[in-house]
Amino acid sequence: MKIDVSRYETSKPKIKSKTDFSFEGLSLKRFSDKQKEAFYREFATLISSGIDFNQAIQLLTEQQKSKHIKQIYEAINTDVVKGKTLHEAVKAHKSFSPYEYYSIKIGEETRRLPEVFKQLETYFSRKIGMKRQVVSVLAYPVFVLIITFAVLYFMLNYVVPMFATVFQQFGKDLPSITQFVVNLSKHFNTIAIVFLGLVLVGIIGHRLLKTNDTYRSFTAQLLLKLPFFGKLLKKVYLARFCQSLSLLLSAKTPLITALDLTEKMISFYPLKRALIGAKDDVLKGESLANSLKKYSFFEQKIISLTIIGEQVNELDKMYNGLADQYNKDIEHSTKMIGTILEPVMIIFIGGVVGFIMIAMYSPIFNLSQILER
Repeated sequence: MKIDVSRYETSKPKIKSKTDFSFEGLSLKRFSDKQKEAFYREFATLISSGIDFNQAIQLLTEQQKSKHIKQIYEAINTDVVKGKTLHEAVKAHKSFSPYEYYSIKIGEETRRLPEVFKQLETYFSRKIGMKRQVVSVLAYPVFVLIITFAVLYFMLNYVVPMFATVFQQFGKDLPSITQFVVNLSKHFNTIAIVFLGLVLVGIIGHRLLKTNDTYRSFTAQLLLKLPFFGKLLKKVYLARFCQSLSLLLSAKTPLITALDLTEKMISFYPLKRALIGAKDDVLKGESLANSLKKYSFFEQKIISLTIIGEQVNELDKMYNGLADQYNKDIEHSTKMIGTILEPVMIIFIGGVVGFIMIAMYSPIFNLSQILER
């Protein structure tokens, strides 16, 4: 079956001006990646066994415990019963991304819907795995930083003032390191409030500016320049790009449509802009390899394997292999970060506590020397 590429929305996304700002509403009710993984896995199993859409959705609805997810299933079922296609019913809900409902549309038109569902399950499974790896890396340092702040708060608000009261009775000038800690203790609450205020301003500012192209470009470049973490972040998004393109191409999605859908579901600015440019170049008749070569975000091995994939007409297999490679690299890198961060954070918190204790005991040591004389 030949697919009419013109039926898909491949128009250029509107680039927002530098002054565009927006708030993104937060909702506790959401269709999580884990729930989507289960949805596509169970849906694929039911359809593969010969059950029609209506019966499959009814079965999924009956076994769903979450009221919010059950409402989504019921709404999709209602739309399908009214005569809408499955992708149209899915598209009506904000819980699903363009990547999902366009993939479902392709599955319906090529009559490969069970395969598309399995591919979507694989996509969300990998996405969940990546998130867990990133969270595992960040969880330990964040926890240690919270503990460090709590220790600082206790020592500077309770321990140091006790020493400061004793020091006042010496009638001597305090060592500079001790005087610094005492002054820090006196103003610690103010400093903490200012710090938390700056963090809050940063969060609000990020929410206001996250749709601004200049801000997105600046923050992305800043993140990519971070030692070690920048390379890890780049690998995460390259893995997402490769696995998305692989899944779409393996479902016989036209290359232009596949690039368009991949661009829509990726939020990282440098990669998003590169995909928009690459899609335009491919529309003009250039090969995908030559299009990707223009953008430094793509590594040389991606370009080389894309050239081979285009020559042998197996781009989906090439990108699937690349996705596996990047996922393994990410797993190894996150383990290395965890291994390195643990002793570094222990040394850090020990250094903070040790610095305060040395500052507090330094005048006492000096006093003992004076008394000996």
